[in-house]
Amino acid sequence: LILGPATPWPQPGTEIIVDHDELRVGGCAGHSALTLKALGAPFALAASIGSDRFGAWLAEEFGEQSKRWRMHPENTTISVGITHPDGERTFFTTLGHLPHYGAADVLAALDGEAHRDGYALFAGPFLMPRLTGEYGQLYDWADRFGIRVALDTGWPPAGWKPEVVEAAKGWLARSSIALFNEVETTSITGRNDVRDAARAMLDLMPEGAIVVVKRGPHGALAASSGGLVEVAAPEVKVIDTIGAGDVFNAGFLAALAAGKSLEKSLVAGTATASLAVSTYPRR
Repeated sequence: LILGPATPWPQPGTEIIVDHDELRVGGCAGHSALTLKALGAPFALAASIGSDRFGAWLAEEFGEQSKRWRMHPENTTISVGITHPDGERTFFTTLGHLPHYGAADVLAALDGEAHRDGYALFAGPFLMPRLTGEYGQLYDWADRFGIRVALDTGWPPAGWKPEVVEAAKGWLARSSIALFNEVETTSITGRNDVRDAARAMLDLMPEGAIVVVKRGPHGALAASSGGLVEVAAPEVKVIDTIGAGDVFNAGFLAALAAGKSLEKSLVAGTATASLAVSTYPRR
């Protein structure tokens, strides 16, 4: 549920009126899946839901995609996003059903043979502690079918503590593509300059890997064995940035899977995200 813009932060016990509201399917994977659907790119979505009305609504929104999802006997996770005039946002999120989601639930929803030699986006593990501990099983599955893993961990609620950084580095060592924002990239590598950080992250990954850094209004850059590629973002009037990185992921991967160059894939991801953050209702 997105509400806003709100400024300044209201005093406790008061009420403020905001200009817009929107109830929409969310979550890292949800945003990416809706984008892939809009782009006409073939995909499968592994997810789960709670046993409440929000869970039923999510399943309905995704139709056939939800037929193999696991339903947990808890309430569905909910996020309320409060937008601010500068395009930033603040989230209030319940853990809901997510802590109960594991690798077996993911793999039950996917047909590895159908996606052989494709791409798998692993998104937002830090809100799913059980799955986080079982991530190795997902990488083993991907290796078995020649599937290239694109990793977007999202921001860990506890911050980039040393043990969290080590976990992320372990996943990067088995990932073909890293999809991080500037702060995440510099936090993991300990480098202050984003370009140096991208190159340093590339050193943590297998040969032939790609590191993509999402830079919001400054566009995006990618580091690979071929060097550094940077693209600018179009100038748009931002309505809300919620899920912008997830939308970028889908636009970028759809282009890459279609055989586009790294630069053109960055352009596609940036253009798709820019359209999303500047349209209401979102397109």
